[in-house]
Amino acid sequence: MRAVVFDFDGLLCDTETLHYATWRELFADHGVELALEWWQQLVGTVGGPSLFDHLEALVGEPVDREALGREGRARFHALVDAAPVCDGVEAWLDEAAELGLAVGLATSSGRAWTARHLPRLGLAHRFDVVCTRDDVAAVKPAPDLYLAATAGLGVAPDAAVAVEDSLNGVRAAAAAGMACVAVPNDITRSLDLSAADLVLDSLASHRLVDVLGQLSR
Repeated sequence: MRAVVFDFDGLLCDTETLHYATWRELFADHGVELALEWWQQLVGTVGGPSLFDHLEALVGEPVDREALGREGRARFHALVDAAPVCDGVEAWLDEAAELGLAVGLATSSGRAWTARHLPRLGLAHRFDVVCTRDDVAAVKPAPDLYLAATAGLGVAPDAAVAVEDSLNGVRAAAAAGMACVAVPNDITRSLDLSAADLVLDSLASHRLVDVLGQLSR
């Protein structure tokens, strides 16, 4: 392996859990439940089913979508702005540098999102290439983000490993022809991520060099 490419949301920073918590509370404010199973289909991609359509179907009447969207964004951003780097991330980035690996980021979020949070987390300087949905025609589970990231790093996809937390991300890595390590969070832990080459409980409990050794066998 010559490179490692990380996802962002739910892996470097657990924004996924905070995003679900925000909207679960907003649904509860309307007297209905936002089921985790419904939410999971949105993780790792964009342009999925509409939250507002789903809420209106549950409550049986229209909601003020504009006001609800503003409130949801405000609550979510307040939570994310205080969220730390996930355990083990910095150790893996240190190891990648020690091993001489190129390091990329491939996220279905927009460039404004990474530009806001990578510096906040102290990670902006850790990536040789950052690819966002603004750089490709299609986001995960399409392979475009990973193909763009590996091309930017100057390595073939089969010489890079993707590190993911979601089913859409695992599918994108596989479609790109990359090895994939899945590290689920509280939102994605119940999903079947067995299509990944390895599934880890946490980055903090495994050394990158050992994981690369397992992938090479």
